[in-house]
Amino acid sequence: MIKTITSLQNPFIKRLILLKEKSRERKKSNSFLIEGKRELSLAIKSGYKIDTLLFFPDLFSEAEAKAMSRYGIEIIEISKEVFKKLAHRDTTEGVIAVVQWKLHDLEDLNFISKNPLILVAEAPEKPGNIGALLRTADAANVDAVIITNPKSDLYNPNIIRSSVGCVFTTQIAVAPSVEAIQFLQKYNFNIYAAILQKSEPYHLQDYKQPTAIVVGTEATGLTQEWRAIATQNIHIPMQGKIDSMNVSVAAGILIFEAKRQRDFK
Repeated sequence: MIKTITSLQNPFIKRLILLKEKSRERKKSNSFLIEGKRELSLAIKSGYKIDTLLFFPDLFSEAEAKAMSRYGIEIIEISKEVFKKLAHRDTTEGVIAVVQWKLHDLEDLNFISKNPLILVAEAPEKPGNIGALLRTADAANVDAVIITNPKSDLYNPNIIRSSVGCVFTTQIAVAPSVEAIQFLQKYNFNIYAAILQKSEPYHLQDYKQPTAIVVGTEATGLTQEWRAIATQNIHIPMQGKIDSMNVSVAAGILIFEAKRQRDFK
């Protein structure tokens, strides 16, 4: 039997509003919200545990909702008022899910390839940039993404939205920079740090061995920890008036050069 909740004062709905708005609440409960059919489908395919599905029947049919019960998910019909409060964007297709988050430990990364290609992002600040980096990683089908010293939890609604669900499609680890460096050295990765100082043009490097491409923030770049241990510092030659570009654009250029070398030997 499908439950119905119509009031914003419902205790369960109040808790979900906190999940949407507060990183602290997401970490405390080890759960977060997903909205949208594509995002929900990608999460299920990637093995995420869905606890509850809430749907607004004007946009997501009862039949569609009942079909999700085969995954052992609690189904709740919600009113327009509740849906609008929980939804993060206007174009959501009437479905929101409460999902258990995964641990993203370095040692849980599993590499099928003998020559893995990893994207590392140090201290990314803007959720939109993190989402864009994850889209780039998915597009290139990298073996993993490592996010070090993050300023936002991985399940921030803006990251999920801007990644268009790619937060669920790529192996991701989250760790301090020092631990990420130790991990990469343990498994003999060549580390290419994207910085201007003492660097060489990116396209002159050989990325065919196990490779980690490391990018930092647009404001401050990479910390000394990465500069000190890099196999090679690399840069993208600029032809305009400025000396930097958006981090996700830069990452895309670097990652796809590595893919080009690997795919067209």
